[in-house]
Amino acid sequence: MKTTELLSYIKNGNLNERLAEIYGEENVETQKERYEDAVREFYQFYGERDAYLFSVPGRSELSGNHTDHNHGKVLAGSINLDIIAVSAKTDSGVIKIKSKGFDEDSVDTNTYTSPIEEDYFKSNALIAGMARAFTDSGLNKGGYVAYTTSNVFKGSGLSSSAAFEVMVGNILNYFYNDGKVENTEIAKMAQFAENAFFGKPCGLMDQMACAVGGFVYIDFENTSKPVIEKIPFDLSGEGYALCIVNTGGNHADLNEDYASVPYEMKSVARFFGKEYLRQITKAEVLASVELLRPAVGDRAILRAIHFFDENERVATQAEALRDKNVSKFFEYVKKSGRSSFMYLQNVYTTKNVREQGLSLALAITDSTLAGTSSAFRVHGGGFAGTIQAFVPFSLVEQYREAIDSAFGTGACHVLRIRPDGAIMVL
Repeated sequence: MKTTELLSYIKNGNLNERLAEIYGEENVETQKERYEDAVREFYQFYGERDAYLFSVPGRSELSGNHTDHNHGKVLAGSINLDIIAVSAKTDSGVIKIKSKGFDEDSVDTNTYTSPIEEDYFKSNALIAGMARAFTDSGLNKGGYVAYTTSNVFKGSGLSSSAAFEVMVGNILNYFYNDGKVENTEIAKMAQFAENAFFGKPCGLMDQMACAVGGFVYIDFENTSKPVIEKIPFDLSGEGYALCIVNTGGNHADLNEDYASVPYEMKSVARFFGKEYLRQITKAEVLASVELLRPAVGDRAILRAIHFFDENERVATQAEALRDKNVSKFFEYVKKSGRSSFMYLQNVYTTKNVREQGLSLALAITDSTLAGTSSAFRVHGGGFAGTIQAFVPFSLVEQYREAIDSAFGTGACHVLRIRPDGAIMVL
């Protein structure tokens, strides 16, 4: 429907039922206002057009910290924070996206078809990469204009960049491919865009979790055909909130830290003539420590050990969720966190040891939740940003107060798992 008609449609409450399905009844009014504002902004930039609404959630990594890039196993969940878009199809091959708080990106998908190094880590590179991926997959692409707004805060470990990539593909899917492209395929294309055009050697977990939705277990042993299983588990029904703590750490100059993890893990695999760790075993590594130390360094060996143990933990946690065994799930959440701190070593950067917000947040969480049925760990890529905690509802306010007193009001975000991945809302 036309932009002004769409705004009236939302204002009159016609979208409320759909919003309740996505965000929960308690959030309908907040989301209704958010969508109205987005449509108004779209109209301001792009005028009266036949416009549609889209949504892609952020994600929370539940286990499998830095395993996907070495073809490992992960457990993740999409969350009720998302990027939404108001978009309209155009006749050109140009994609224009105005994101709230940022300048408009404009990409001619007919000419921007190869990576440009000067555009590394820029959003226009992600757009170009997604368009190229659609072409390479034999799918249709074309132009559109879009206004987006996101409450997936950047640097949070909730995958704001992955949600953006998937959104670009989500719109291309519905506008030019009748919505027939599986979300798992869009996730793979998003990884390609981030690797080849954005210049970041990420794995596939972020994109897959954002695209698929719900609690999802993923085994990336065969990345072209990953094993994907949605697990029907209701965290809220079990009496727990998922709290994400934003420590406000500085992410500047951390690309080298992030890139070092897959590089060092793969250096261990290369020692054995393989490409990635999933192709070898922990026993092989431990049996070769004396030769590995001068070849790859001690940290690389420790990170490899984390990978092997984390893969086993993911499988155990997935089984625990299937069995609705919360205590066992929590036991392995905490084991994952300890491994990330001791072996993976992604809780703070050695470039700035004075700033250890994640370590401090973990310490405060450990103290506040001591003796309770709960769990916590580093969240996402690490080095700065966020931790996660599974907190009983009865302790959420106490926990929020302890965290906010250290990191500022609003540092503790209380979330729920969203069942839907990338969707067209209307």
